[in-house]
Amino acid sequence: MAVVKAREQDVDLLARLLRAEAEGEGEQGMLMVGNVGINRIRANCSDFKGLRTIPNMVYQPHAFEATIHSYFYQKVRERDKRLARRVIDGERLWPAKFSLWYFRPPGDCPATWYDQPLVARYKLHCFYQPTAEECENVYNTY
Repeated sequence: MAVVKAREQDVDLLARLLRAEAEGEGEQGMLMVGNVGINRIRANCSDFKGLRTIPNMVYQPHAFEATIHSYFYQKVRERDKRLARRVIDGERLWPAKFSLWYFRPPGDCPATWYDQPLVARYKLHCFYQPTAEECENVYNTY
């Protein structure tokens, strides 16, 4: 069962984001990008208050650099849509399980990012999650 509402065009949009943001990290990395996005919709805290839909999340100003590049606008692939559906249906992977942020630094992962502690690095991306006191909703089970 979906943990956020998603129409077919929302699945396509999320699939394009996963590919554009993390194709080089493989399927697991793409799923983790999806985890962060779905967490942002469910969290309703920090910089993500009021996000309720996949388009709100994807096109939130300054949220995803991929949306300003032509690669993001390529035709969606079935493989990527399957991955998008998995995260929409609630599949979560560590270290993105509760994360609201990730980024790809040129070197080591900073200990914090947007005042959130580092969880871990997966390949080239560092993942950061809020405390339960900061953002209880991200820890709610489906």
